Amino acid sequence: MKKHITILSFLVLTSFNAFSQQTSPENSYPKVAGYMGILHPINTWSDGTSTGNFGSVYTIGFPTGINILKSDKIGFSFEFVPTIRSENGVSKMNNFLFHPGVMFRFKHGLTLVTRAAFETSGRYGFTPVLNKVVKKNKHSNYFIAVPLPVRFGNDRPTSYTLGFQFGVGF
Repeated sequence: MKKHITILSFLVLTSFNAFSQQTSPENSYPKVAGYMGILHPINTWSDGTSTGNFGSVYTIGFPTGINILKSDKIGFSFEFVPTIRSENGVSKMNNFLFHPGVMFRFKHGLTLVTRAAFETSGRYGFTPVLNKVVKKNKHSNYFIAVPLPVRFGNDRPTSYTLGFQFGVGF
């Protein structure tokens, strides 16, 4: 019984001490933030060919994510991207991407996100993303991003894509 009381006392005192040492809400970490956006792949290069997105086939993604910010300089991000493809008058969801990554935050609203990529299409790879906050409000911000997906697997040649993304963080 004494052991349980000692453990309980330690937990209460530790919690009280951590609570009393917190700084102002703007500067305390970790922070959790969410975002959602629209992704347009611009062009894909694979096996010596180049394929644009705005011709006979159109693909659009809807990235949604949660960022866990450890400090002003680094964080972790979980992103989920359902993708819709329209071709020959038929549209369908053709892929779902799980996209975890580490965020490196810089001055002036710039962030580099290094993401791993796991797709339901059987492809995998990585995606470096350069992100820029273009308008910051009190409880939200608007951003643009340039993702550069590199994909392997599923018995297909390596592909490289240039994309454009915009969205809102909250």
